[in-house]
Amino acid sequence: MDTAQRKRAQAFVELHRSGCFLLPNAWDAGSARVLEAAGFPAIATTSAGIAFSYGRPDHDFHASEEDGRVDKGTMMRRIGEITGAVGIPVSADLEEGYGPDAQAVATTIAEAIAAGAAGGNIEDFTGERAAPLFEEVHAVDRVRAARAAVAASGAPFVLVGRTDVLLVGGGLDEAIRRGNAYLAAGADCVFVPGAADTETIATLVRELDGPLNVVMGLTASLTMAELADLGVRRVTVGGSIARMLYRHLFDAARELADHGTFTYAENQLGQDALNDMFTRRDLPGR
Repeated sequence: MDTAQRKRAQAFVELHRSGCFLLPNAWDAGSARVLEAAGFPAIATTSAGIAFSYGRPDHDFHASEEDGRVDKGTMMRRIGEITGAVGIPVSADLEEGYGPDAQAVATTIAEAIAAGAAGGNIEDFTGERAAPLFEEVHAVDRVRAARAAVAASGAPFVLVGRTDVLLVGGGLDEAIRRGNAYLAAGADCVFVPGAADTETIATLVRELDGPLNVVMGLTASLTMAELADLGVRRVTVGGSIARMLYRHLFDAARELADHGTFTYAENQLGQDALNDMFTRRDLPGR
């Protein structure tokens, strides 16, 4: 890790000390540059957005490497492209760590740090309908292995333990128990997707022994001010920005194919604006 990368990674660690901040999700170098230009202090990647950009499915019950899921090597290359395109910290969506065993998770963490990531999340979702979550003891071992990999690297790195309990129909008590177990195993932050209402989020903030990440933009959302008042530490938006852009692409394609008209182009961002944004300049922190 070079000096500039270490500086960015340490700045990312400090963002988690207090307050509430928004960490929008990019899927390629261009989207990362746009988010950086908007003034965000850090960004995250979205595995969904990256998968869709390759014309692949996101990791889900229906997705595996056999049916098109993005493999780890491809994902790491994209993470490296994103970290290399911006001068702000990048947190990587590392899904389940690209393997069920703890050693696979440790290897993935080491590769993410080598790719320039200042943080990353490891989730307990297996992709198997019969057993959608890793057994809790094993899930904790995976987080512990991830923390050991961070320690071995000597690099500042925000490790996020993600539990998908609420997404697979589990209860809030289990989400809290798993979240606290991941924190005890070395996670710096807990991510609980599916927590979107005031009562659930307030309970998580109260009961978890560390910072909470929630994802907005999937349904009607609370505001950043409201989330800050609840005590949320960081907010991500997952693949929602990417899916919004694909919505516009889909609508444009249908207009062209079905009507032969071009009204979709009325609100396009100008060529000069994009050229100016993407002209390579000295990047902050480099």
